[in-house]
This record gives sequence, C-alpha cells and structure tokens, in this order.
Amino acid sequence: MATNKPKMKIKKNDLVQVISGKDKGLQGKVISVDPERQRVLVEGVNRITKHVKAGQPGSSSGGIEVTEAPIHVSNVQIVDPETNKPTRIRIREEQVERDGRTKTVRIRVSVRSGKDL
Repeated sequence: MATNKPKMKIKKNDLVQVISGKDKGLQGKVISVDPERQRVLVEGVNRITKHVKAGQPGSSSGGIEVTEAPIHVSNVQIVDPETNKPTRIRIREEQVERDGRTKTVRIRVSVRSGKDL
C-alpha cells in the first residue's frame, strides 16, 4: 500500500511572509520544504539558539549556534511580486503544444493580482 506524498503550493526559493506566531510580518526566502511534515525552513525566521559541543559534526569550535527552525506551512503565505503583500495561490492549467504533442502545464497564480508566480 503506497502512501500519497502531500502536495504543497510553496516551493523552494519562494518569497514568503509569516502570517502568525512570534515572527509575524517577517519576510524571507524558503530554504527547504518538507512535504511529509508540512514544514518549511525560511531564511531569517524562527531563529533558535542551539548549544553545540566542540568536536560535533558540522561545528568545529562548539558553543552557541543560532539557526533557523522549520515553521508549519499554514503559518506562511507567498508574497505577491506586484503588491509585495501576502497572497493565496490558485492553480491554472494550460495546454502547451511541443513537438506535435499537447501537454497540460500547471501554473501557480497569485489570487491578489492574478499574475503568474
């Protein structure tokens, strides 16, 4: 029995704004997306301090590191490129003809301005 991978409308390198939580109003670029856990890692948002022992992999000197923690996808919205405000996303399907074949292409569209993302 195969499990379906959850779909997410937010992709890597999208500009998003936090709409709830302690970092509400901050904007940042999506670093990574985890569809299984429904979480995104946003640059400069949800920063945590982590105490790291010297000699641990990924840290040469040890001490206190400040890194970003994942945030739930429901707490962020994509920023509309035209108005620079958060917006919802719709999917528009278009028929594109290539090499004599028609192919359906899904395009993300901003609800606020109607522009392609």
